[in-house]
Amino acid sequence: MDFGDILNQWDGVQKAEKSKAKERAKVPQVSHKMANAPTPEEKAARKRAKLASEGRLYEEQMKEDAKKQINPMELWLRRYGVTDKDKAADEYEERSKMESREYLRTMRPEARIDLHGLTREEAWARLNSFVNDCIRRGLKKILIIHGKGNHSHGSDPVLGPMVKTFIEQNKNLGSSGHPDRAMGGSGATWVIIK
Repeated sequence: MDFGDILNQWDGVQKAEKSKAKERAKVPQVSHKMANAPTPEEKAARKRAKLASEGRLYEEQMKEDAKKQINPMELWLRRYGVTDKDKAADEYEERSKMESREYLRTMRPEARIDLHGLTREEAWARLNSFVNDCIRRGLKKILIIHGKGNHSHGSDPVLGPMVKTFIEQNKNLGSSGHPDRAMGGSGATWVIIK
């Protein structure tokens, strides 16, 4: 028997199966089910009602639960959950970076306020609301632009010392300093929020 004979025999078997399938399709399918037979859900509900009336529902439920088997890995995951270790490591790194004083000193200010042209009382009120808003938003570093005092009446600047006093009295503000000349030099003050 060669390969050609095997293929011919195979084709014959395939044709015979197709013809049987066509004959079966022509015969109408008859349901042997009773006309008003209960569905499986209805049967289960009747069984539960019968067991509940006899007071054995709890025992049957325990038997059914004992028959069920769960994959040990699925059980462990349900009990302990899934932890994304990469995400946790990134969050820890970000948190530790934000706590590092050196990083906070070198980072750019996240918000700024300009107090030019305000009186001491107006500047104090505006600065107070600005700092409270920054704390609420979770910012870590702010920039206060107060100017060098060139336009102050008299010889002493007004806003610079007022900003220094404000920073010293506010318990939510930490270390501060002056930025480089490009960001305002001695006419501005950066502050780290605790």
